[in-house]
Amino acid sequence: MISPIRRVAPGETPASLARELEAGAVLLFPDLPFPFTEFERRFTERPFADGKAKNVNIRGEAAELRGGAGTPEEQEALRQLLIRYRAFARDLIGTYLPDYADRVSLAGTSYRPFDVDRRKLSWRRDDTRLHVDAFPSNPIGEKRILRVFRNINPAGEPRRWRVGEDFGAMAEKFLPRLPGYSPLSASLLAALRVTKARRSEYDHLMLHLHDALKQDAAYQASAPQADVEFRPGETWVTFSDLVMHGAMGGRYMLEQTAYLPVAAQADPALSPQRILAAKLGRPLRT
Repeated sequence: MISPIRRVAPGETPASLARELEAGAVLLFPDLPFPFTEFERRFTERPFADGKAKNVNIRGEAAELRGGAGTPEEQEALRQLLIRYRAFARDLIGTYLPDYADRVSLAGTSYRPFDVDRRKLSWRRDDTRLHVDAFPSNPIGEKRILRVFRNINPAGEPRRWRVGEDFGAMAEKFLPRLPGYSPLSASLLAALRVTKARRSEYDHLMLHLHDALKQDAAYQASAPQADVEFRPGETWVTFSDLVMHGAMGGRYMLEQTAYLPVAAQADPALSPQRILAAKLGRPLRT
């Protein structure tokens, strides 16, 4: 089964949305308001980015702007726009996923003005390939990666994705190929500060799944998948560690990353942590 796009109607009550999200849906909100001021519209007319990275972002309580460009006034306005989007994402979660509201922690907030990078990148860095999200230097263990995206393109250009098959079906194909987990290696990487914390077996498996998926050209071409377009003004929410996705095109987007403990889910058995453990027939090592 391919990940479904679940269109949320205005005023819809959130009774089943968390379970649908946890089961692999992408929640699509077609008309949540997030207006721009006249001054802010310039951020959708040309990229206010220094070009050293693909995104401009803020992190933490200080919300320092990283990767931005423009005058000091423009950079401060962009920082405030991202702070406002962070609040928008928090309010969305509180309204439509209320059981998550007190358990979720917000991480980076990003402004993404550039089209998908179509240079001849290595397969590992090519985000047009179907993949699940995993962070090499930032192990997450018993947390989920929840992301809130919004298309802010001013010219009607959609954000184009493709979505893939059910996580469990994919895992059955790829788990036998993955190298075994080494607690000693995980401890060494943490001691050398290559990683911010010690990788669990789950982190190890997800990193190798991310790479194995991207490297397998035959799977990329023949796996069950569907093209999706998100129009300007639309907001979409998904667990990007569960939903297989590839970013195919589109400029000017806002994104909020959040972490949710597995234990805070409506059904923890639907998490990739528990799915991988079930496929292996044992608990994953921490």
